[in-house]
Amino acid sequence: MAQTSHPHKNRDDREFLRLNQRLIEKTAFWTGDQNHFNSDVPDMHFSRWTHPTDPVSYTLGASLCLIAQGRKQVLLGEDAYEYHANSYLVTSVDLPIVAQITEASDEYPYLGIIIGLDTQVLSELMVDARLPSIPARKTERGIGVSEMSLSIMKSVHRLVELQDTPQDIPILAPLIKKELFYHLLMGPQGARLRQMILSGSHSHQIAQAIQWLKANFQASDSMDELADRMNMSRSGFYQHFKAITSLSPLQYRKHLRLQEARRLMVVEQLDATTAAYRVGYESATQFNREYSRLFGKPPASDAALLRGMGQSTEESQVLTG
Repeated sequence: MAQTSHPHKNRDDREFLRLNQRLIEKTAFWTGDQNHFNSDVPDMHFSRWTHPTDPVSYTLGASLCLIAQGRKQVLLGEDAYEYHANSYLVTSVDLPIVAQITEASDEYPYLGIIIGLDTQVLSELMVDARLPSIPARKTERGIGVSEMSLSIMKSVHRLVELQDTPQDIPILAPLIKKELFYHLLMGPQGARLRQMILSGSHSHQIAQAIQWLKANFQASDSMDELADRMNMSRSGFYQHFKAITSLSPLQYRKHLRLQEARRLMVVEQLDATTAAYRVGYESATQFNREYSRLFGKPPASDAALLRGMGQSTEESQVLTG
C-alpha cells in the first residue's frame, strides 16, 4: 500500500509556493540539459527528467529527498512511498530501493534534490538540543514520507542558493545544514532519525551492522557472526534488520555485492566473471542469475547499456533522486 503525505494546515502557502518556485528555477538552471548535476555544496545533488522513468534498483544512503516539480515512487520491499513537491522523503540508513519517476514532461520536467544526512552532525544536535531519547517501540522501516514544512523548505532554499556564491559554501553550508538537520529531528521524521542515532537502540545497532556489511561485503562471515559482533541475539538481529531494510542480512549483502559488481563493469570495465569473483561470488552462473533478477538484464548487456548512456552507477543513483 502506498504511503503519501497530507496537506500542512499551519503553513504559509504563499511563502511556500514562492520558495518552491525558486527551487524549480534553480534546479532547472543548474541541471540545464543534463539529467543530473553535483552541487558544489557537499552531498547535494540535483536531477532533471523530462519523461517518466522505468523502475531503477539501487542503494540510497541516509538522505533527505525532495522534489521541486514532478512526482516519484520509491519501493522498499512490498511498501510503496510516493512523494512530490509538497512532501519529502527521509532514509535513516542505506536502503535497497526501487525508484521510479512517475510524473515528468518536457513542459514540466521532474526536478529533484538529494541532500545526504551526516550522522555525526545529527548526533551532536541531539546532545546540544538535549533531545530526549525515543521510548522503545516496534522497530520501523528506515524510510518515511512527510508533508514539507516551511522551516525545512527555507533551509533547503538557502542551501540551494549557496550554489550561486561558491566562496560562501565552506563557511555557510555547514551552518545551514545544521539548521536543516535540526528541523528534520524536530519534525515528523525525527523519531526515525533519533532511533538510528541513539547508541544502544536496535536501529543504531542495525545501522552499525549495515556499515560493517558495506565495508566487508566480499567477506564470507556468517550472519550469526555479525549478530554476535553487534552484541545482539541472533533472532533479534534478523528480526530488526528485516524490519528496517525489508531484507534479511544475507539478502542485503547480496544486494551490495551486485551493486558493486555493476559499478566495476561500468566504471572499471571489468568483464562479468571477473566482477563476480571480485565481489565475493564463487559461481559465475549464480551471479548471472541473481544479477538478472535484480537489474532486469544479464550483466554484460546491462553494463553495456549503462556505458552507452555515458553514466556510472553512482550517477544513475543521483539521476533518480
